[in-house]
Amino acid sequence: MMRPLGTRRAVQAAGAATVAVLALAGCSAGQVAETAILDTPIAGVDTQTTSGSVYIRNLQVEYPGVEGYKAGANAPLELSLYNQTDNEITVSISSRPTEQAQVVSASQVGVVTRGASPAAPSGAPDQTPASPASEPPGANGADEASSAPATEAPAGSRAPSAPVASDGPTAPVVPAVRVSPAQFKIGAQGTALFRPTDAAQLQVIGLSDDLAPGTSVNLVFEFSDGSPAMEVPAPVANPLTPGPREEPHLDEDSEH
Repeated sequence: MMRPLGTRRAVQAAGAATVAVLALAGCSAGQVAETAILDTPIAGVDTQTTSGSVYIRNLQVEYPGVEGYKAGANAPLELSLYNQTDNEITVSISSRPTEQAQVVSASQVGVVTRGASPAAPSGAPDQTPASPASEPPGANGADEASSAPATEAPAGSRAPSAPVASDGPTAPVVPAVRVSPAQFKIGAQGTALFRPTDAAQLQVIGLSDDLAPGTSVNLVFEFSDGSPAMEVPAPVANPLTPGPREEPHLDEDSEH
């Protein structure tokens, strides 16, 4: 029996649609969706100059713990700067007050370097105390002690030993701290990276207020290539691991 022309066309169209669905299913077999491999977003701020000459990446304050930083304290910064031009650019960073909520300022932004305490300069007076043998006659009552009549020690007893001269306890070596202005040159197509674990840390110095997680410190970036200055709030970083959970408190009435 011959099928009508319209019916045959409908069957052919349905078969083509089925083949297309199977083809699409075969193409996606064994593949992972792109959204499943995206990296987790970071807490740092990413921005750039209006001309795109300098990229600011991953700007944030090191996570200090749930208690945060107290007013007047210093806080290390994490920052990456990328010069996208073929010319050297000088970048200066400072801080100034702002009216934005949850944003504090600092008295200075600088590169803090810690090192060994410097040696005493040549020609400095000797601070080592003189030993008793070198003291002049009459010092500390030595003349009066020598003129006193000697007394014989009781039989069987030992004469006390003479005190041993000592220079006193050694003073601890205090590391010297040097603070340089946060102003540095970035070569053509160069980078400047700062991490809280570096020997020379980029820090905000003298916070105007408490800086707790969820708040930011206001930074001002200036560029030698003529790009307009930028005010960028640097947030406190997120913790790498979740904080401890408190045990729920149960009242006596709720236990029964």
